[in-house]
Amino acid sequence: MTWRPKNYVQLIIVDESERLSPTALELLRDRYDRDNIAVILIGMPGLEKQFSHYPQFYSRVGFAHHYRPLGNDELLFVLQRHWRELGKTLDPDDFTDAQAIAAIARVTRGNFRLLERLFPQIERVLKINKLQTITNDVIEAAQSTLVIGVT
Repeated sequence: MTWRPKNYVQLIIVDESERLSPTALELLRDRYDRDNIAVILIGMPGLEKQFSHYPQFYSRVGFAHHYRPLGNDELLFVLQRHWRELGKTLDPDDFTDAQAIAAIARVTRGNFRLLERLFPQIERVLKINKLQTITNDVIEAAQSTLVIGVT
């Protein structure tokens, strides 16, 4: 028998779980039932409604938490981190940076997951085009490479 700490928990975390097939959901339910494994499913809004079509699975859902969009201060905090990771300084009083902030807020509507998907694309657009400044045009080009659903 393997020794385990007192507070040991086995955990499965699934991101983009709205993409799971019925077979995958059944496999997760089976592991949950047989092995007493905790499961966290992360997905887009409405995920719990999608799972309600699978009563055997849905009956085991403990709760669904809907994350609210980032507020202006939170968005600015996250953007400053991303700018810093790219070796840049974000200045909300600078016209170009203010336009970029507004474009990102418009594109992501404060959705943190979407923001996290957008920034690798922004970095890619900067690199491909040998640009140094994150502008409205850079953000639009980065956005065009993402599949963004309507919520």
